[in-house]
Amino acid sequence: MLLLSVVSEAAPANFDQAKKLAQRIHAPEAGSFYCDCAIRWQGKKGIPDLAGCGYQVRKNGPRANRIEWEHVVPAHHFGHQRQCWQNGGRKNCVKTDSTFRAMEADLYNLVPAIGEVNGDRSNYRFGVLPSSPAQHGACPVKVDFKQRVFEPPPQVRGDIARTYFYMADKYNLNLSRAQQQLFMAWHKLDPVSATEQQLNQRTRQHMGHDNPFISGDREWHPGYRPTGYGLVVRQ
Repeated sequence: MLLLSVVSEAAPANFDQAKKLAQRIHAPEAGSFYCDCAIRWQGKKGIPDLAGCGYQVRKNGPRANRIEWEHVVPAHHFGHQRQCWQNGGRKNCVKTDSTFRAMEADLYNLVPAIGEVNGDRSNYRFGVLPSSPAQHGACPVKVDFKQRVFEPPPQVRGDIARTYFYMADKYNLNLSRAQQQLFMAWHKLDPVSATEQQLNQRTRQHMGHDNPFISGDREWHPGYRPTGYGLVVRQ
């Protein structure tokens, strides 16, 4: 088990800082999020063991052979309605919007993913694709590029749901009724695991708070009103 200092550290100020801290939180024993492939770290570079987990490259070999830090709730989701995004996209938000930088650097929303899977997921919504074929070998994800839907494996669906609940609650993000119903079902079908609890504890040491939907301090329900407690950010 990775040991971290019990002293709370400052939350990352930007995405670059967050990626460094995320590696400390998830390494060395964590596998890739969607495919559960073992990861070998060389400094900041993560290399997934594709052969060991039966992964097959769909299209992009270079990205398939590296680990990237994926936003479970995509940057487009939490940024596209902000004024900075409308005036210049993500780059402008990073440059001018401190709240966006905090959302982009939130460690609870970052997971290590095979680069090709990260690229294929893009900013697609999560869903279930029973009639779609597998496209990445033994990695149990499916992508419908026309409908812009990504199906994650069952063992991380609850993790995804609780991440969405956390981000929506903290930053007052809109979740459609269909999304809420899907995520509430996933939360029940895939309850909090011991590994998820450990990651929550490690992440809390940097963020200064936990994900209350993992700890059980809060429970999402129909009609839940996000508090938006993370919207006040120091400049």
